[in-house]
Amino acid sequence: MSMRVAVVTGAARGIGLAVAQRLASVGMKVVMADLRDAAQAASMVNRDLCAGVDADVSDEASVQQLVAGVVARYGRLDVLVNNAGISPKHGGRKARVEDTALPEWQSVLDINLTGTFLMCRAALPHMRAAGWGRIVNLSSQAGRSRSAVTGAHYAASKAGILGFSRILAEEVGGDGITVNCVAPGRIATAMAAAVPETVNQEIAARIPLARLGTAAEVADAVSFLVSEQAAYLTGVTLDVNGGYFMA
Repeated sequence: MSMRVAVVTGAARGIGLAVAQRLASVGMKVVMADLRDAAQAASMVNRDLCAGVDADVSDEASVQQLVAGVVARYGRLDVLVNNAGISPKHGGRKARVEDTALPEWQSVLDINLTGTFLMCRAALPHMRAAGWGRIVNLSSQAGRSRSAVTGAHYAASKAGILGFSRILAEEVGGDGITVNCVAPGRIATAMAAAVPETVNQEIAARIPLARLGTAAEVADAVSFLVSEQAAYLTGVTLDVNGGYFMA
């Protein structure tokens, strides 16, 4: 079997970077896409297996160019991990609904939710032609339950990803493509560090495992879902949150 080719969005830092590292460690060629710094991040992960591409997942033309470039270079696209996302803060705190400006609301949905849709839509013809594909969409605990630290736009976008993924899983299962979600809880990344440290300490105290998660632990869940061991899983959401939320 030829080497699998994966695209990971939002891959220059945080969870996306950890996912790219994990997939490269199991021998996949990984295209790391981000708004900026993608090439630098790829060179630090694995110069032989990783390539960085600057791309805007909220822009249809940019997405089409990204996917076309991957297929032109490697001849295939097997795995898609939609991780790109933003969660704006103001002075370290979320904006309440009545204080949220429409451009900010739209930007979050454009990147988090519409970006996931655009990437999936562009990748699917290539996966369908191959009769095999793995899509993992990064949702969030905020899309599964109430969140005191993320804005309504972020929660709405992440809940939307869950609904979108279930519909897509049903549509493409017969083509050999699985679609699943990973819903991280509080993970020690730059995004989590955008709030006061006391907030993260208070959250950690309420987590049964008594700590924040790591990006590598989320990457392990993603790696499982794109593996052959997960061949009979589709439409599933894996909660990686230390027990803070239990479905």
